[in-house]
Amino acid sequence: MAGAQRRPAPPREDVLAAAMQMIAERGLEKLTMAALGREVGMSSGHLLYYFRSKDELLLRTLEWSEGRLGEERGRLLARTAPARERLDAYVDLYVPDGHRDPHWTLWLEVWNRSQNADDAARERQAAIEGAWHRDLVALLTEGVSRGEFRPVDPDRFAARLRALLDGFSIHVAIGLRGTDRGQILWHVREFLDEGL
Repeated sequence: MAGAQRRPAPPREDVLAAAMQMIAERGLEKLTMAALGREVGMSSGHLLYYFRSKDELLLRTLEWSEGRLGEERGRLLARTAPARERLDAYVDLYVPDGHRDPHWTLWLEVWNRSQNADDAARERQAAIEGAWHRDLVALLTEGVSRGEFRPVDPDRFAARLRALLDGFSIHVAIGLRGTDRGQILWHVREFLDEGL
């Protein structure tokens, strides 16, 4: 009698996609190694072999999700359209869809855990932040050079805008009363109208 055949492990991207889907459907608190293992047909030990810890799984899932967002952001920013229209698209992509947005739920958890993260993990998080910042600085620089925006220091303006976006986005993601996505987008667009 032949032994049971072992199923090959799913590709890591499938595991990361499943983790993100679980966060979206059940919330971060339900994402355990055991639950994810059941979802993808792997043991929690096998998952730990690949990811070493839940912190590493979360950071890798965030990097995977950010990679997809980065591709979308790149397409939006590469369009032939006025800089302000592309800036509005950037803001729209940045701000959470609503309370418990899975991407922002994951971001908030990784940020929270980063207090105890090692330098390598912090550098990986900084790389994610840096990509958003560089794209925004490039767009602002372009808008200023074409005369679409008033002359501002693109790096300083980007830092301030991203701080505003982060603060408002946290309010939306946690469901703070009186701060829905529409209100936040209105506030940010008003800030851009006044600043640029």
